[in-house]
Amino acid sequence: MQSQPTVRQATTRPDPSRVHAEIGAPVSENSITIPADLLPKDGRFGAGPSKVRQEQIDALSAASKTILGTSHRQAPVKNLVGSVREGLSQFFRAPEGYEVVLGVGGSTAFWDIASFGLVEQKAQHLSFGEFGSKFAAATNKAPFLAASSIIKSEPGTRPAAQAEAGIDAYAWPQNETSTGVSAPVKRVAGADEGALVLVDATSAAGGLDVDVAESDVYYFAPQKNFASDGGLWLGLFSPNALDRAARIKATDRWIPDFLDLQTAIDNSRLNQTYNTPSLSTLVTLDAQVQWLNANGGLDFASARTADSAGRIYSWAESSEFATPFVTNPDERSNVIATIDFDESVDATVVAKVLRANGVVDTEPYRKLGRNQLRIATFVAIEPDDVSALLASIDFVVGKLRK
Repeated sequence: MQSQPTVRQATTRPDPSRVHAEIGAPVSENSITIPADLLPKDGRFGAGPSKVRQEQIDALSAASKTILGTSHRQAPVKNLVGSVREGLSQFFRAPEGYEVVLGVGGSTAFWDIASFGLVEQKAQHLSFGEFGSKFAAATNKAPFLAASSIIKSEPGTRPAAQAEAGIDAYAWPQNETSTGVSAPVKRVAGADEGALVLVDATSAAGGLDVDVAESDVYYFAPQKNFASDGGLWLGLFSPNALDRAARIKATDRWIPDFLDLQTAIDNSRLNQTYNTPSLSTLVTLDAQVQWLNANGGLDFASARTADSAGRIYSWAESSEFATPFVTNPDERSNVIATIDFDESVDATVVAKVLRANGVVDTEPYRKLGRNQLRIATFVAIEPDDVSALLASIDFVVGKLRK
């Protein structure tokens, strides 16, 4: 285990007047030019949508006259959906009986879908960032469910699920995109028989290792490690989750047609979606899944993101001005790295200079309000580009401090 880093006291954005007094006159983002030999070859490090590989764009171009603009009920598109479902089953080493289900709307829509179609009476949520809290709010507001049990911890840390009588669904993110904290995917010891584990893997799936058998629904949208676009949700469903959806559907609970999980399951088994999907999303997703599987699947992907993230954390721990926001190394994400800067450096200025030089989307999550950079290390991002980004940051900070 890595040693705990020294925590510097610069968790909020510094006073610009104080910073400028230390480094001289305010610096325009256009006044610093990063040398070309330091810059990453590709400057996209956003937390989503992610960098899209050129090969995916080539696949999209190839599909322009065969798939794009055609009916999603016909064989070419259904074959594409079938390829995505089979590829994801292979990538995640899906246990026997698990099915890949998909639908339109993205993870945000899936929180409502799960509230209607997977939670019978009461859910427990782990809330340790923006996205876990949103699913918790969805089930907590549902008038047909009991008030949710919500276990919180401060941003930059994670809580643990606790077995509780009467809970039929336990839910948490595998990776909190807003803070860069990852959480294990494990069943809850002592939970009531039949209780489901629902894991939001939107920024984790395809980049963090997982045993899908430890969950009942491992769901995500494809705009992160799968380097596609948003607006689609996908999930690996256990037999118990499939049975739960069918059982709830058979009750008198009112479920809006668009949020009807059983309809999504029925359509997925036909390799289609209830509503018209974005065909370009499916094409680029399928190309990414094929690339991942051809290179070694989940083992390849998780090792690649660990390499990239390790470079960032090692750099931050040895830096004079930066430190990992997540102080416990066991809780640090390998796909989203959040790095605090001390009060001598304004991370906002650094991000602006980077953007002016073609390195984009390193700003922190807007609601966190910290003096930090947030750097994605999704699997499409080259580890050597991560190293180039770090060299660029050092260069910029050196110029700001003169």
